[in-house]
Amino acid sequence: MLSYEYLKNVVSLTLEENRCIGCLMCTMVCPHGVFEIVSGRARITYRDRCMECGACATNCPVEAIKVASGVGCAQAVLNSITGRNGKGCCCTIDNPATSRIK
Repeated sequence: MLSYEYLKNVVSLTLEENRCIGCLMCTMVCPHGVFEIVSGRARITYRDRCMECGACATNCPVEAIKVASGVGCAQAVLNSITGRNGKGCCCTIDNPATSRIK
C-alpha cells in the first residue's frame, strides 16, 4: 500500500487518549491509516499522513478526536473537483512539495 505524507507538522489533528474507549472506529474510517490501537486505546502513529478529512472526529462516539476539517488536502481536492477554487489542486502525487510516496 502506498503511504502519503502531506506537509510536515502542520496538521490540526489531536487526540485525547484518556477519553478513548477503544471502539476502533477511527482505525476503520481513516483513509490513510493515521491511527493504531495500542493497549486498548487509539494512538496517532502517522500524524503527517492526515489529510484533515474529518472522518475520525465525525465518527468518534466520545469526541476524543478533534481536527479542523476543511482546511487540508481533502478540502483542496474537493474544491478542485467542484471548481470552487477556479484552478487545479496542488495535493497530488505529482507535486513533491505537498505529498510524497514512501
